[in-house]
Amino acid sequence: MSISILFSLSVLLGIWGMYEYLGYRAKKNEWKKRAEEWYDIKSKRKSFIIVWGDRFDRSPHARDVQQKLVRANISLSPSEYYGIMLIGALGTAFFLNSVVGLHAPYNLMGGLAGMYAIQNLLFIVRRNKYQERLNDQLSDVCRLLANSLRAGLTLTQGIELVAKEIPQPAGHEFSRMARELQLGVNFDRALADMEKRIPTRDFRIFAATLFIQRRAGGNLSEVLQEMAETLEDRRIVNQEIKTMTAEQRYVSILVPIMPIALVLMMNTMNEGFIDPLFSGFGLVLLVLFVVGTLLSYFLVKKVTNIKV
Repeated sequence: MSISILFSLSVLLGIWGMYEYLGYRAKKNEWKKRAEEWYDIKSKRKSFIIVWGDRFDRSPHARDVQQKLVRANISLSPSEYYGIMLIGALGTAFFLNSVVGLHAPYNLMGGLAGMYAIQNLLFIVRRNKYQERLNDQLSDVCRLLANSLRAGLTLTQGIELVAKEIPQPAGHEFSRMARELQLGVNFDRALADMEKRIPTRDFRIFAATLFIQRRAGGNLSEVLQEMAETLEDRRIVNQEIKTMTAEQRYVSILVPIMPIALVLMMNTMNEGFIDPLFSGFGLVLLVLFVVGTLLSYFLVKKVTNIKV
């Protein structure tokens, strides 16, 4: 019992420490980029681990992983991501060895298999997070563009202002569009290219508004202000829906975790407690439990996924 408690505390402290470390690295990198922009310097990274990480980040496989991380809105490089996955695999192997009683090399294989499954599940669950984050920032983009037009700036200057003031990921997309406009690309073509990169309904409406107003004329700042208010109201409604369905969503996650945690705890107290699960009738019960758990999870997710 004491081993399980100590292991649980160590895992929680490890997760908390990793969260704090990633937050520190993000702030450090942000200030580092600002200092390089202010003083026009290039920092030199001398650690051989970081050098190997940079080489790996330039490989074709790392580029594919980077695209998946961008779509999942995870601000990590491929080398950092795989480093975290390796630590997670070793932690899972230690858990399987100390709690479940699965010794080497099967605990290492189980740790790698578990991290591989978590990786695929992570990319599936967060496959639209980049687009969702862009949709959340679209109201701020419309409001900033409307204010810049009222101040007498052109639409191109307003886009450059958005690229500077709006954080990632919308800031990156608009900075790319601003660079294309500075290189002489036609505004309609640059906007159409951005629409292809962001295939969401909200952004299609935003792009269509700019197309129509540029060709037909009208008070573009007033239209953008009304669009910003509409998007803001819809975002508030979505947040209220998420708040009202939060209990059901977390119950769908906790319900399958609780019996697994109890079985593992009982196995630490009574060695061999889970052995009957791998017998003939036990395998049938185990399969029924896994199928029922997955079915209940997806049904709850489907019911609570209310679109506005």
